[in-house]
Amino acid sequence: MAFLELSNLEKVFGTNRVVTDFTMGIEKGEFVSLLGPSGCGKTTVLRMVAGFETPTSGAIRIDGQDVTGQRTNQRAIGMMFQAYALFPNMTVADNVGFGLKVKGVPREERKDRVAEMLRLIGLPDLGSRFPFQLSGGQQQRVALARALAPRPRVLLLDEPLSALDAKVRVSLRNEIRDIQRELGITAIFVTHDQEEAMSISDRIVVMNGGIAEQVGAPFEIYNNPRTRFVAGFVGTLNMLSATVEDPAERMLTLAGQRVVLARGEIATPRGETVTLALRPEAIHLGRAEGCEVALPATVEEVHFLGSVIRIRARVAGTVVALDTFNRPDQPPPPPGSAAEISFAARDVILLAD
Repeated sequence: MAFLELSNLEKVFGTNRVVTDFTMGIEKGEFVSLLGPSGCGKTTVLRMVAGFETPTSGAIRIDGQDVTGQRTNQRAIGMMFQAYALFPNMTVADNVGFGLKVKGVPREERKDRVAEMLRLIGLPDLGSRFPFQLSGGQQQRVALARALAPRPRVLLLDEPLSALDAKVRVSLRNEIRDIQRELGITAIFVTHDQEEAMSISDRIVVMNGGIAEQVGAPFEIYNNPRTRFVAGFVGTLNMLSATVEDPAERMLTLAGQRVVLARGEIATPRGETVTLALRPEAIHLGRAEGCEVALPATVEEVHFLGSVIRIRARVAGTVVALDTFNRPDQPPPPPGSAAEISFAARDVILLAD
């Protein structure tokens, strides 16, 4: 039995079904991200776990206890919001200790716990300051300490980094992950940023239209997307149309060349069109060793990104992006030049509609 169980959760507002049959188990100490575009239902799932929304149907269990009908303050949940939501008239120490005070924790114990939390977030000497005297990143650290101070069973994070600049976001997300691991607390992180989800999660739930389209580790989600939506939402993806030649043998025709898929089953009849997907890093400029498929191409754009050069080339009427490492002794081909791309059959992803 998982530590946090979400069973057949559904949420309907009027005639609008926001979440449909959401089921998953989250282990103790696991860090799970709900990833998807705005309106996909990820925040509604989080709010149901927190107790801010009551499921239309389904159940929520924490450590074997059914909490579906409990109020938020009965669930031992820690919540970190997108907005810092700190009390401006309270010091940092008072903000961190607020939940402990509400619970009736004695003053000395509360003081020790606040000091422990401030050390944990790396701000041991800033307890006497007020929120307006802190940077955005420091304020969000205080919000994290406040959420963790009462020792919650589950930590919920609702896009807590979206208001910060890029450099601070990267630093703080890593700190959040380090602290979560150190405490061994179960966490659910809501984000629309795929890089955030991929970099810090044990598992990712990709949501679309209120449905969990795929659940898996970042490696699995990126390399083995099960649907067209997941493949297109997570990372950059090239899509190519191919014609089924022999479904049983996984044989296709792409731009006049025969391709035998190394993975995936073809359920489409012979002569029908299917969609193949390739990540930019799976496509090589020129004929590379181990690549069975080579296609003529025309370079359209070259983007220098530092260590990586992204080339956009037209192949069989479709523009594809491919990434190659920057090599000072080997400049990329200029736009308009003829080229050849190649890739291995094992890197081809067959997409389900």
